[in-house]
Amino acid sequence: MVDLPTLALFGLAALALTMTPGPDMLLIASRSASQGKAAGFATLAGIQAGTYCHALAAAFGLSQLFLIVPHAYDAVRCAGAAYLLYLAWKTVRSGAVTLTPEGGTARHAIGTMFRQGLLTNLLNPKMALFVLALFPQFVQPEAGSVALQILVLATVLNAIGLVVNGAVILGANRLGRIFSGQGRLRRLPQYFLGAVFAGLAARLAFDSRH
Repeated sequence: MVDLPTLALFGLAALALTMTPGPDMLLIASRSASQGKAAGFATLAGIQAGTYCHALAAAFGLSQLFLIVPHAYDAVRCAGAAYLLYLAWKTVRSGAVTLTPEGGTARHAIGTMFRQGLLTNLLNPKMALFVLALFPQFVQPEAGSVALQILVLATVLNAIGLVVNGAVILGANRLGRIFSGQGRLRRLPQYFLGAVFAGLAARLAFDSRH
Protein backbone atom coordinates (compact mmCIF):
# COMPACT_ATOMS: atom_id res chain seq x y z
CA MET A 1 0.00 0.00 0.00
CA VAL A 2 1.14 3.56 -0.67
CA ASP A 3 2.53 5.16 2.49
CA LEU A 4 1.10 8.40 3.88
CA PRO A 5 4.06 10.68 2.99
CA THR A 6 3.86 9.50 -0.63
CA LEU A 7 0.10 10.00 -0.67
CA ALA A 8 0.50 13.50 0.76
CA LEU A 9 3.08 14.41 -1.88
CA PHE A 10 0.91 13.01 -4.64
CA GLY A 11 -2.08 14.87 -3.21
CA LEU A 12 -0.23 18.18 -3.45
CA ALA A 13 0.77 17.44 -7.03
CA ALA A 14 -2.80 16.41 -7.87
CA LEU A 15 -4.20 19.57 -6.27
CA ALA A 16 -1.85 21.77 -8.29
CA LEU A 17 -2.73 19.95 -11.51
CA THR A 18 -6.47 19.93 -10.82
CA MET A 19 -6.60 23.65 -10.01
CA THR A 20 -4.81 24.52 -13.26
CA PRO A 21 -7.48 25.37 -15.85
CA GLY A 22 -7.49 22.82 -18.63
CA PRO A 23 -9.75 21.14 -21.20
CA ASP A 24 -11.65 19.04 -18.65
CA MET A 25 -12.41 22.03 -16.43
CA LEU A 26 -13.51 24.07 -19.45
CA LEU A 27 -15.80 21.30 -20.64
CA ILE A 28 -17.36 20.79 -17.21
CA ALA A 29 -17.87 24.52 -16.68
CA SER A 30 -19.45 25.12 -20.08
CA ARG A 31 -21.75 22.12 -19.71
CA SER A 32 -22.83 23.23 -16.22
CA ALA A 33 -23.58 26.74 -17.49
CA SER A 34 -25.57 25.52 -20.48
CA GLN A 35 -27.34 22.42 -19.15
CA GLY A 36 -27.26 22.62 -15.37
CA LYS A 37 -25.22 21.32 -12.47
CA ALA A 38 -26.59 17.76 -12.77
CA ALA A 39 -25.19 17.62 -16.30
CA GLY A 40 -21.90 19.03 -15.04
CA PHE A 41 -21.57 16.42 -12.30
CA ALA A 42 -22.56 13.63 -14.72
CA THR A 43 -19.87 14.77 -17.16
CA LEU A 44 -17.34 14.93 -14.33
CA ALA A 45 -18.30 11.40 -13.24
CA GLY A 46 -17.69 10.16 -16.77
CA ILE A 47 -14.31 11.88 -16.93
CA GLN A 48 -13.31 10.40 -13.58
CA ALA A 49 -14.41 6.92 -14.67
CA GLY A 50 -12.15 7.42 -17.67
CA THR A 51 -9.30 8.26 -15.31
CA TYR A 52 -9.76 4.88 -13.64
CA CYS A 53 -9.66 3.21 -17.04
CA HIS A 54 -6.40 4.97 -17.94
CA ALA A 55 -4.99 4.04 -14.52
CA LEU A 56 -5.82 0.37 -15.11
CA ALA A 57 -4.28 0.57 -18.58
CA ALA A 58 -1.11 2.03 -17.07
CA ALA A 59 -1.08 -0.67 -14.39
CA PHE A 60 -1.21 -3.44 -16.98
CA GLY A 61 1.15 -1.74 -19.44
CA LEU A 62 -1.48 -1.02 -22.10
CA SER A 63 -0.71 2.72 -22.13
CA GLN A 64 2.82 1.95 -23.33
CA LEU A 65 1.24 0.91 -26.62
CA PHE A 66 1.02 4.59 -27.55
CA LEU A 67 4.77 4.94 -27.07
CA ILE A 68 5.62 1.78 -29.00
CA VAL A 69 3.11 2.08 -31.85
CA PRO A 70 2.75 5.70 -33.05
CA HIS A 71 -0.14 4.78 -35.36
CA ALA A 72 -2.19 3.59 -32.39
CA TYR A 73 -1.77 6.99 -30.75
CA ASP A 74 -2.75 8.79 -33.96
CA ALA A 75 -5.78 6.55 -34.50
CA VAL A 76 -7.16 7.25 -31.02
CA ARG A 77 -6.35 10.96 -31.36
CA CYS A 78 -8.23 11.24 -34.67
CA ALA A 79 -11.18 9.27 -33.32
CA GLY A 80 -11.34 11.58 -30.33
CA ALA A 81 -11.23 14.69 -32.51
CA ALA A 82 -14.01 13.34 -34.74
CA TYR A 83 -16.16 12.51 -31.71
CA LEU A 84 -15.70 16.00 -30.25
CA LEU A 85 -16.63 17.59 -33.58
CA TYR A 86 -19.78 15.46 -33.62
CA LEU A 87 -20.65 16.69 -30.11
CA ALA A 88 -20.03 20.30 -31.20
CA TRP A 89 -22.36 19.92 -34.18
CA LYS A 90 -25.00 18.16 -32.11
CA THR A 91 -24.86 20.83 -29.38
CA VAL A 92 -25.27 23.77 -31.77
CA ARG A 93 -27.96 22.02 -33.81
CA SER A 94 -30.15 21.26 -30.79
CA GLY A 95 -32.09 24.48 -31.25
CA ALA A 96 -35.27 23.16 -29.68
CA VAL A 97 -33.64 22.68 -26.28
CA THR A 98 -34.48 25.22 -23.62
CA LEU A 99 -31.15 25.69 -21.95
CA THR A 100 -32.09 26.70 -18.47
CA PRO A 101 -30.20 25.09 -15.60
CA GLU A 102 -33.34 23.21 -14.49
CA GLY A 103 -35.01 22.49 -17.82
CA GLY A 104 -31.75 21.56 -19.51
CA THR A 105 -31.12 18.58 -17.29
CA ALA A 106 -34.72 17.41 -17.76
CA ARG A 107 -34.17 17.29 -21.52
CA HIS A 108 -30.76 15.66 -21.48
CA ALA A 109 -30.35 12.13 -20.14
CA ILE A 110 -27.80 12.10 -17.35
CA GLY A 111 -26.52 8.79 -18.69
CA THR A 112 -25.73 10.48 -22.00
CA MET A 113 -23.71 13.16 -20.22
CA PHE A 114 -21.80 10.47 -18.33
CA ARG A 115 -21.01 8.54 -21.51
CA GLN A 116 -19.89 11.68 -23.31
CA GLY A 117 -17.54 12.57 -20.45
CA LEU A 118 -16.21 9.01 -20.38
CA LEU A 119 -15.62 8.81 -24.14
CA THR A 120 -14.06 12.27 -24.25
CA ASN A 121 -11.57 11.14 -21.63
CA LEU A 122 -10.92 7.69 -23.11
CA LEU A 123 -10.37 9.07 -26.61
CA ASN A 124 -7.72 11.48 -25.36
CA PRO A 125 -4.40 9.59 -25.66
CA LYS A 126 -2.62 12.45 -23.87
CA MET A 127 -4.48 11.45 -20.72
CA ALA A 128 -3.08 7.93 -21.03
CA LEU A 129 0.44 9.28 -21.40
CA PHE A 130 -0.10 11.69 -18.49
CA VAL A 131 -1.10 8.84 -16.17
CA LEU A 132 1.77 6.71 -17.45
CA ALA A 133 4.25 9.52 -16.77
CA LEU A 134 2.97 10.72 -13.38
CA PHE A 135 1.70 7.73 -11.46
CA PRO A 136 4.81 5.48 -11.57
CA GLN A 137 6.78 8.23 -9.79
CA PHE A 138 4.68 7.57 -6.66
CA VAL A 139 4.48 3.78 -6.91
CA GLN A 140 6.65 1.63 -4.62
CA PRO A 141 6.90 -1.94 -6.02
CA GLU A 142 8.16 -3.23 -2.69
CA ALA A 143 5.00 -1.96 -0.96
CA GLY A 144 2.67 -4.45 -2.61
CA SER A 145 0.44 -4.67 -5.67
CA VAL A 146 1.39 -2.02 -8.23
CA ALA A 147 -2.09 -2.11 -9.76
CA LEU A 148 -3.70 -1.47 -6.36
CA GLN A 149 -1.34 1.43 -5.66
CA ILE A 150 -2.15 3.01 -9.02
CA LEU A 151 -5.89 2.70 -8.32
CA VAL A 152 -5.38 4.34 -4.92
CA LEU A 153 -3.56 7.23 -6.61
CA ALA A 154 -6.36 7.52 -9.16
CA THR A 155 -8.87 7.68 -6.31
CA VAL A 156 -6.93 10.48 -4.63
CA LEU A 157 -6.76 12.38 -7.93
CA ASN A 158 -10.50 11.95 -8.50
CA ALA A 159 -11.39 12.95 -4.93
CA ILE A 160 -9.43 16.18 -5.24
CA GLY A 161 -10.91 16.73 -8.68
CA LEU A 162 -14.42 16.30 -7.28
CA VAL A 163 -13.84 19.09 -4.76
CA VAL A 164 -12.18 21.51 -7.19
CA ASN A 165 -14.43 20.84 -10.17
CA GLY A 166 -17.48 20.67 -7.92
CA ALA A 167 -16.87 24.32 -7.03
CA VAL A 168 -16.45 25.10 -10.74
CA ILE A 169 -19.72 23.36 -11.55
CA LEU A 170 -21.68 25.31 -8.91
CA GLY A 171 -20.16 28.62 -10.01
CA ALA A 172 -20.77 27.95 -13.70
CA ASN A 173 -24.33 26.86 -12.97
CA ARG A 174 -25.03 30.14 -11.22
CA LEU A 175 -23.65 32.02 -14.21
CA GLY A 176 -25.85 29.96 -16.52
CA ARG A 177 -28.90 30.97 -14.50
CA ILE A 178 -28.10 34.62 -15.15
CA PHE A 179 -27.96 34.10 -18.92
CA SER A 180 -31.08 31.92 -18.92
CA GLY A 181 -33.27 34.96 -18.28
CA GLN A 182 -31.66 37.27 -20.82
CA GLY A 183 -33.82 36.66 -23.88
CA ARG A 184 -31.61 36.28 -26.94
CA LEU A 185 -28.60 35.63 -24.71
CA ARG A 186 -30.13 32.48 -23.25
CA ARG A 187 -28.56 30.36 -26.02
CA LEU A 188 -25.11 31.82 -25.43
CA PRO A 189 -24.02 29.03 -23.01
CA GLN A 190 -25.13 26.47 -25.61
CA TYR A 191 -23.00 28.09 -28.32
CA PHE A 192 -20.12 28.32 -25.89
CA LEU A 193 -20.37 24.59 -25.16
CA GLY A 194 -20.34 23.87 -28.88
CA ALA A 195 -17.28 26.08 -29.28
CA VAL A 196 -15.56 24.24 -26.43
CA PHE A 197 -16.17 20.88 -28.13
CA ALA A 198 -14.86 22.25 -31.43
CA GLY A 199 -11.81 23.80 -29.75
CA LEU A 200 -10.99 20.56 -27.95
CA ALA A 201 -11.32 18.69 -31.24
CA ALA A 202 -8.89 21.06 -32.96
CA ARG A 203 -6.48 20.84 -30.05
CA LEU A 204 -6.55 17.05 -30.12
CA ALA A 205 -6.32 16.82 -33.93
CA PHE A 206 -3.31 19.09 -34.31
CA ASP A 207 -1.50 18.35 -31.06
CA SER A 208 1.51 16.08 -30.89
CA ARG A 209 2.61 13.80 -28.07
CA HIS A 210 5.19 16.33 -26.88
